[in-house]
Amino acid sequence: MKRSFFGARHGVSAPEIHEITVTFRLRNCCRTQFALVSAASGGKSLTSKKRECRPLFQSFFPKPKQFFISVIIWSLVAVGFWYGWGESFGAFVGLPPVPADAPPIVGISAFWSPAFLWFYIYFALVVGIFATFWQVYAPHRWQSWSIWGSALILFVTYFQVQVSVAINNWYGPFWDLIQAAVSKAAVVTAEEFYAQIGTFLGIAMVAVAVAVMTRFFVSHYIFRWRTAMNEYYMENWGKLRHIEGASQRVQEDTMRFSSTVEGLGVSLIDSVMTLIAFTPVLIRLSENVTELPIVGSIPYPLVTAAVLWSLFGTVFLALVGIKLPGLEFRNQRVEAAYRKELVYGEDHIDRAQPETVTELFSNVRMNYFRLYFHYLYFNIARIFYLQINNIFSLLILAPSIIAGKISLGALNQISGAFGQVSSSFQYLVNSWPTIVELLSIYKRLRAFESVLDEAPLPDIDRQFIEAGGKEELAL
Repeated sequence: MKRSFFGARHGVSAPEIHEITVTFRLRNCCRTQFALVSAASGGKSLTSKKRECRPLFQSFFPKPKQFFISVIIWSLVAVGFWYGWGESFGAFVGLPPVPADAPPIVGISAFWSPAFLWFYIYFALVVGIFATFWQVYAPHRWQSWSIWGSALILFVTYFQVQVSVAINNWYGPFWDLIQAAVSKAAVVTAEEFYAQIGTFLGIAMVAVAVAVMTRFFVSHYIFRWRTAMNEYYMENWGKLRHIEGASQRVQEDTMRFSSTVEGLGVSLIDSVMTLIAFTPVLIRLSENVTELPIVGSIPYPLVTAAVLWSLFGTVFLALVGIKLPGLEFRNQRVEAAYRKELVYGEDHIDRAQPETVTELFSNVRMNYFRLYFHYLYFNIARIFYLQINNIFSLLILAPSIIAGKISLGALNQISGAFGQVSSSFQYLVNSWPTIVELLSIYKRLRAFESVLDEAPLPDIDRQFIEAGGKEELAL
């Protein structure tokens, strides 16, 4: 007689099972469906049929898939409306945009200029509408942090990019003043020099204050996300405790996952906003740069060079470092096995015996040496690329510098703007070691996801089990 999965385990035939599907809401807004099974003997049990939850994100964000899609769509709508009509609407409330032919405002006063004040109001309206919708559509315990907190981090990231723009605008008049003083082309007084230094210090003090407050807030934001994941995993600890290194995955990997995702997310947003802010600056500064070495005259030469150079570095390093995530994952696993045996040895005299410890540490040693080798050639490639990147802007500006088409102030402004734009396009290059770490953490937490979803374990965990827990056989 054919039996169901539950019946096979408990000696109940399939015809004797009566199933009632019950859907209810767990803590943290996780929708879960269970089958209520009653046998002829009167025994009852609950077995999971379907689970729609992804605790890595759903424990902190409401309906993650829908939420992040809506974030992208709403952001595109808000940005498109701003550049289409929204920016000019400020004129109706006495906060007009900056005229296209107006020189940039140099100094701290730029941050409370009419155009900036109108953007602050517009941003608050956009976030308020979005947050109110989600508060009504899908209430969530952590939405004050996940929605309003994320919006605050987004705004501060934008503000810090504008600080960089303000400093870049200061470069021009300051270095032109230095050039005039050094070349004796004009009389430069001490008051003029120190006035320029004072302008920079004003911008720098704003940057310091914002950075310190941001770090404090982000620390609390990360801990709230970690708390949400920790609560969910603890509710399901009975199912998860048998997974290799379960304690480390809950205690350490959730902490590292939340902080790493937040860091990469902020870096990505910073890169996108830097592109939006600095690409027009780079185009404006390209007036005296009409050609590039080798390729000659092309449209938007500096922007084109930044894009091509950054894409080359991204693809190059992604190919070179393709093996690193798996090695980092195995490194965490062998370290966890070694640490676990030592912890057992603290309470049980028959554990952490010399032969066992030697075998476990040899796995640690072998994996580290393999990791060192792969990082050797990866670091050669990465450091070489970054060193060339330091002088790349000077190389492409060589024809204009030699021809005397740009001043020292313009050179520093172009170098600064080019560095910001190329660095934004080099997001993967600059973040690759962190991305490798995140992928290794995610590989470990995926085992939890698989158990809770009643799905097959990831290959890297399955191979480890098939090898009898022998790391050297699972590689």
